[in-house]
Amino acid sequence: MERPITIGARLKEQVDAYGHKEAVVYSKENIRYTYEAFYKATEAVAKGLLAAGIQKGDHIAVWATNVPEWVLLQFGSARIGAVLVTVNTSYQQAELEYLLKQSDTKMLFLIDGYRDASYVEMAQEVMRKKEQFPLLESFVHIGPQSPQNMMSWDHLLLNGANITDETLYTIEQSLDPDDVINMQYTSGTTGFPKGVMLTHNNVLGNAERLAEAMKLTAEDSLCIPVPFFHCFGCVIGTLTAMTAGATMVPIVQFNPRDVLQTVEKEKCTALHGVPTMFIAELNDEQFSQFDLSSLRTGVMAGSTCPIEVMKKVINAMGMSEITIAYGQTETSPVFTQTRPEDPIEKRVKTVGKKHPGVEIKVVDPVTNEEVAIGQPGELCTRGYHVMKGYYKMPDATMAAIDQEGWLHTGDLAVMDEDGYVTITGRLKDMIIRGGENIYPREVEEFLYSHPAILDVQVIGVPDEKYGEKVAASIRLKEGKQVSAEEIITYCTGQIAKFKIPEYIFFVKEYPMTASGKIQKYKLREEARQLISRTKGIMS
Repeated sequence: MERPITIGARLKEQVDAYGHKEAVVYSKENIRYTYEAFYKATEAVAKGLLAAGIQKGDHIAVWATNVPEWVLLQFGSARIGAVLVTVNTSYQQAELEYLLKQSDTKMLFLIDGYRDASYVEMAQEVMRKKEQFPLLESFVHIGPQSPQNMMSWDHLLLNGANITDETLYTIEQSLDPDDVINMQYTSGTTGFPKGVMLTHNNVLGNAERLAEAMKLTAEDSLCIPVPFFHCFGCVIGTLTAMTAGATMVPIVQFNPRDVLQTVEKEKCTALHGVPTMFIAELNDEQFSQFDLSSLRTGVMAGSTCPIEVMKKVINAMGMSEITIAYGQTETSPVFTQTRPEDPIEKRVKTVGKKHPGVEIKVVDPVTNEEVAIGQPGELCTRGYHVMKGYYKMPDATMAAIDQEGWLHTGDLAVMDEDGYVTITGRLKDMIIRGGENIYPREVEEFLYSHPAILDVQVIGVPDEKYGEKVAASIRLKEGKQVSAEEIITYCTGQIAKFKIPEYIFFVKEYPMTASGKIQKYKLREEARQLISRTKGIMS
């Protein structure tokens, strides 16, 4: 790398090299594509889109779990230069409408629904407000028995039969690797979600480097339980597997038992997940009955990884070469990663070193001056991987990327003399108690060492005297009981007094985004309300 190429052209290279090898396997659904068959299937999708009037640069949105049609659409739309807008599977009516309007979507692909939400009903509501969506022309239903006012997936493919190979080839040849090909909306923890514009170069360059860091090859098969609508699924997952010639083994909807069964049945060598997914797999009551001996590598990312969890993944799941990756949607997404050969300490306590071809620095959040090695500050990055910008939001783009091209992540980090980066928290997550800076990650890591604690999130809550106080939201292991007082005693003499949580809450689960990130801002709000009502369980 750098080797500018489009997604379609890169896929064709892999077809020429690995045509008869399996490209995509849906184990539970018994759907299997070789690279050759997968390429033909994406061709049918590309032609179907062209027949439906979709042109290079048009925006099409997909609102679905990791169904087979999603990955066909990802590669099929890329082959004609349409921009795939990914829709969060947890979105409700207002969020869907905002995205469809803001993204200028022309066509929406959707499944029946997810959990207790009916996507079809919400889409029908959008149709009733047609005048508010002047660019939205059509809806394509994925699944059996499509509603009358929506095109079926099969119908889309059927219509494409009239498009010639020459027509498709001419369009493919006209594409530029620097074209925007994908738009993903950031979770919008502050303000409205922003559409991150990513190019072929952004995501393919990232996939190549991820595969290299994981030592992924055509001999590997990668289990992908993380959602496709997020960069973790569609870049670290599908694209990374493709660039290595590996087999993609997606899970339609995350379920720890399904993951364990699939890894065993398909002898997967790699597995991705956010920490909460790995925790769920490790704690499955039948965990010990599955043969996971084929596992070797994978990526854990999405939120900071507890050291104890990482050790269990290496030892109990046999993932001796698992890597920790760090980045953001705005960076396509990964720009630092650990390597299998890194010392175990670095692999469990850091997010590794920068990828080849990217620059990083740590700056003082106030002065923007670079800080000394070992000093905390805001992590910034520059290179091929930085997004083109936020769609139709020039001010937000300028706030994120400075005039010298540095993207400011909003994350606090420390870099050591060897270039390893440790993420210490979000700028806005840092707790300032009476002038003392407290990094939640440090307190969380200590609390993870308690034998009864399964998961913990440390947050700051407002306080009149100190500005903020420390609160801990704790999930206990099955069958374990412990009091707030015992937690305080456990901390005393081990960590500084000002870091010891003054409020402790025991919870069954955390508010999550659909991509598995814990929403700390919601935790803060819940804690604030509890404290005002009860003064907390411990204060």
